[in-house]
Amino acid sequence: MGANMTPEPQVAVLIPCLNEAATVGLVVAAFRRHLPEAMIFVFDNGSTDGTVEAARQAGATVREEPLPGKGSVVRRMFADVEADIYVLVDGDDTYDAASAPAMIQLLASESLDMINAARDEQSELAYRRGHRFGNRLLTGLVTWSFGERFTDMLSGYRVMSRRFVKSFPALATGFEIETELTVHALQLRMPIKEVMTPYRERPPASVSKLRTIPDGIRIMRMITRLIREERPFEFFAVVASAAALVSIVLAVPIFEEYRQTGLVPRFPTAILSVGLMLMAALSMVCGLILATVTRGRMEAKRLAYLSLPGLSRRGP
Repeated sequence: MGANMTPEPQVAVLIPCLNEAATVGLVVAAFRRHLPEAMIFVFDNGSTDGTVEAARQAGATVREEPLPGKGSVVRRMFADVEADIYVLVDGDDTYDAASAPAMIQLLASESLDMINAARDEQSELAYRRGHRFGNRLLTGLVTWSFGERFTDMLSGYRVMSRRFVKSFPALATGFEIETELTVHALQLRMPIKEVMTPYRERPPASVSKLRTIPDGIRIMRMITRLIREERPFEFFAVVASAAALVSIVLAVPIFEEYRQTGLVPRFPTAILSVGLMLMAALSMVCGLILATVTRGRMEAKRLAYLSLPGLSRRGP
């Protein structure tokens, strides 16, 4: 290797799985075909249908994570696997392995930290209407709170740099992990892109683990928590505004009655109105204090992120 040549980055394909015996072998074979030099890891989350055996037969390195939930598996993957570039993809054979080389090339050539593979449905059955509506709603909430840089926040197919993976805290336990990945990138204003990739329906023998309503509620709770923790002033300003508005609505007839009669006969309502206004003031103060704390935490996260070398800084 010449003195001025940069070594090829090591690529790791990470496939979280739970009862995907019907498809995981196809996924491993497809990524082996399109990324022959990559390390392919299947992390099993307690499958009972032969997923582990199918992954090993296909040539993947298989590891197991006993804690339930996709977030737990991703946290273990990011901690255990050492590579320069990481490809995270579901094991249900719905994502396009042929798109991976181009995304890796784009990540490396532009020194990006994440590429999100937005889903381009190849059939109406690939993406259920309820899931599509929920994805748009949740993506809209994240866009409103953290900035508009993604259109498909819940995609399970991403290419990431080592700097992204090793600075990601991974606190989620379930399918809300995609939300956390997205917010991590938006919050630190990382260099990221989104590309459209083909998305097909599951094979008949494969069953989705996503529960539209329960998982949607969990993701909504995650978004609310992230807004409260990462945008505390805005969050508590909304709470303060709502409390102040109710307080004023309750107080107006009391003041009007006092103006006309000089009496305040509805003491409980008056006390409630004063209490709500005090709560509004306290909420604003909490928002201001927590915004300062959040800024310090953001600076610490940014410094931790910058302490890791990017792809453009790699040398022989």
